Amino acid sequence: MPDKKNYDASSIKVLEGLKAVRKRPAMYIGDTSVRGLHHLVWEVVDNSVDEALAGRASRVDVRVHADGSVSVRDDGAGIPVDMHESGLNALELVMTKLHAGGKFDKDSYKVSGGLHGVGISVVNALSEWLEVEVFKDGKVYKQTFARGERSSDLKIAGDTDSTGTLIRFLPDAEVMEVTEISYEILRKRLRELAYLMGTVGMTLSITDERVDKEEEFTFPEGLKQFAGDLNRGKTIIHPVVIYIEKEVEVEVGGEAKKPYYVELALQYNDGFNENVFTFVNNINTSEGGTHLVGFRTALTRALNNYARSEKLFKGKETPPTGDDFREGLTAVLSLKVPDPQFESQTKIKLGNREVQGIVESIVGEGLRTFFEEQPAVPKSIFNKAMDARRAREAARKARDLVRRKSALEGSGLPAKLSDCHKGTRPEDAELFLVEGDSAGGTAKQGRAPNQAILPLRGKILNVEKAPVDSILNHEEINTIVSAIGTGYLTEEFDESKLRYGKIIVMTDADVDGSHIRTLLLTLFYRKMPELVNRGFVYVANPPLYMIRKGKKERYVTSDRERQAVLAEMGLGDTKLKITRNGSETVFDGDHLKQLMSLIDNLMSHQKKLPREADISFADYLAEARAPDMELPQFWLRHEGKGEFLDTQAMLDAKLEQIRGADGQLKIYEGKESGIERDLADAEVYSLHAGDQIFSLLVELQSMGVPADSFRAGENTVYEILSGARESQETDLMAAFKSVQAECEKDVVVQRYKGLGEMNGSQLFESTMDPAKRNLSRVSIDDAQETDHIFTVLMGPNVEPRREFIEKHALEATNLDY
Repeated sequence: MPDKKNYDASSIKVLEGLKAVRKRPAMYIGDTSVRGLHHLVWEVVDNSVDEALAGRASRVDVRVHADGSVSVRDDGAGIPVDMHESGLNALELVMTKLHAGGKFDKDSYKVSGGLHGVGISVVNALSEWLEVEVFKDGKVYKQTFARGERSSDLKIAGDTDSTGTLIRFLPDAEVMEVTEISYEILRKRLRELAYLMGTVGMTLSITDERVDKEEEFTFPEGLKQFAGDLNRGKTIIHPVVIYIEKEVEVEVGGEAKKPYYVELALQYNDGFNENVFTFVNNINTSEGGTHLVGFRTALTRALNNYARSEKLFKGKETPPTGDDFREGLTAVLSLKVPDPQFESQTKIKLGNREVQGIVESIVGEGLRTFFEEQPAVPKSIFNKAMDARRAREAARKARDLVRRKSALEGSGLPAKLSDCHKGTRPEDAELFLVEGDSAGGTAKQGRAPNQAILPLRGKILNVEKAPVDSILNHEEINTIVSAIGTGYLTEEFDESKLRYGKIIVMTDADVDGSHIRTLLLTLFYRKMPELVNRGFVYVANPPLYMIRKGKKERYVTSDRERQAVLAEMGLGDTKLKITRNGSETVFDGDHLKQLMSLIDNLMSHQKKLPREADISFADYLAEARAPDMELPQFWLRHEGKGEFLDTQAMLDAKLEQIRGADGQLKIYEGKESGIERDLADAEVYSLHAGDQIFSLLVELQSMGVPADSFRAGENTVYEILSGARESQETDLMAAFKSVQAECEKDVVVQRYKGLGEMNGSQLFESTMDPAKRNLSRVSIDDAQETDHIFTVLMGPNVEPRREFIEKHALEATNLDY
């Protein structure tokens, strides 16, 4: 039925002040989830950084408080507090009015990264409460706000010898979908800013009161350190980081000349990937823009000109292209632009036309000077580019061969691809990359009409350490690229040819499946990055178990979830009664489920204890009896008797006692110690329980169950009551196993070791059905760290990988034994 309500002047609503921001927050901060939440913090931080750009600040401290609020403190000049011509004090004006701020005044800020008077007022509008303290003229001025409105007048709160601004705010849950600040997201951005502001002597710190963590970042060499750190774990081809920086005055559009500052650091490695980060006024322009175009043009021209002048071309060789010169390139380009024009509010692409020529000129001149002073560097870069050109030519021939072969065969699609039904729109189509022919056959049986299945044979090539020609000669990779349809590499990517709106990696839930999934993600991230950047790549989460009781069936993807579902399905009226020194505590229903989940979580950490030490996990847990006591770090066995020791000092003292008068001591420290166990005077084992176990024990005690309940004793009796059945145990772990046995009665648990073990309907229902499945979209939150992880784990250098494994070995889960 059409809406017959009148549409007249009364239908027009005017939202005064910051009400429009609260009504449509996504228009101002992008969204109201994780990204938008942290955007609020960045607006405050950017204002503090702008103070440093103006030469008035050298330090920014960010603190996440225990109540979830965030504060940002700088040592700048402080927000003005005097009266404004509008009738409001200047502080209240910038906090409550859109488009009010010092960044419109060119004498106050030459450049800035904030939202030109929108940012800080938007933060205020989207905060449950916000407090501002200004340290200025020997006084501390304070004013508070609530949801964008003033909640107190400006007042003097004390005296001070410092200057600066402190803003503390609590994101408003009424408008924000997410309100929990991420330490890692803050850390990544603050570290990035410290690189960018390093040469001006700026320090940034982060403190998280929730987890008692703090870090401080300062990088005196700025972008040089940034580029060098980006190449961690890679083999560099020239040790010196090429560094260029210059400020020029430029006239734009007939206006007075304005300053443009260009800073660049670059270094090549022997890899096959380009890794370039660009910034404008400290804003990460992840989609590049005119500055990136100018840099690439200058780099290609400078290297080709050098090669011609030094006669590095042989005969009639074709010169390298820009793509060849960017293979193995790591670079950071940072600009300060007086009037940046971004293509969107989120500022991911620069549009200033004049910037391209400015960057091209400054970078070109800087490279020419550097090449003249250090000729060995451009020669090594040019030789690498020539290798890249030859590989590219070989890859082109391989690609052309594949295309000709596909044309002769007909449709051009892989023969083993089971495509969607005809008429399916690309945006609705889904491509499942399935591990093995067996799983592929099962998936074909259960798929929906809009789902295509491409079985993969074994593990594909690791593209992280393979040249382009080797990659395109790999049959399985050719098959994947052909099926997707977009082309290969960023410069060939054509989204209009994408045949599927979702590309879903579906592998077995085991170590081999994880490896195949990682190899596929490496292919997409390194060689088809636009698929990841534009959100087309997903990972399916197949079940480990199917749990059935009567007509109820549940699929679960982890052992932890399995325990929870068993309790939900099978616990029934089972109760656990703990009698301790005459006092009874009864756990049933949700309270018992919570206890079972907690104990199961604790027991999952048992593998962190060295197996050959024969340590009782229950005895180990019982060592932490008080909430303020840490778990012991060592287990020492001497003359058949073992004991826990809390610290290295305690261990050293015990070993000194054992050493004896002759000073001889043989210590067995595991299989790698070089000492036979039966010949050792003492056996020493390091214990790696970590804070997680201790926090779980504290939670257990909060439920009224002491940690020493895991040790059998006469003081405590554990009774399991289930209907007419009744049993008793002497320790909590045994009681847990008895309750678990009750949960498993009349329940069928089926373990899936691979996708092929399910029939078509089960695979569809558990993993492929859009209404029930659990898909994870692949995205990149931290480009720098993502690049580093792929380099370490998938790259050719073994040593960084070994160090990573040693450092994180005890964090590994779901390993096959």
